[in-house]
Amino acid sequence: MSDEETSRFVRLRVELVLEVHGEDEIAKAALDRLARDPELPPSERVHAESAVTEDTAEALAYLVDPFDLVSEVPGVELQQASWSSERIAYDPDSPDWDLDEDDVEDDDEEVDGMV
Repeated sequence: MSDEETSRFVRLRVELVLEVHGEDEIAKAALDRLARDPELPPSERVHAESAVTEDTAEALAYLVDPFDLVSEVPGVELQQASWSSERIAYDPDSPDWDLDEDDVEDDDEEVDGMV
């Protein structure tokens, strides 16, 4: 692909940390969405229902759909998406959770390159 062809593609990276207060509500919402999914084969439905019932992170991964995030954005079409969820130990005061960590490294590299 030429630079002109690839320049129209943008990778948007999003990382979310959610605090869960209603595991039962999340599981119920995921089960409701599964029940309304006409494209889900019965054999996969049984597995998915079990997964969202047993693991809140799985239920959230089923409920949060990248297509939903960009479907109303004018002038874009989702080409590819991947996402996952997992339970984590979260400490908002820890420097390990600095959201701009990658940006700072990039900024430092640019400054070093200019010196």
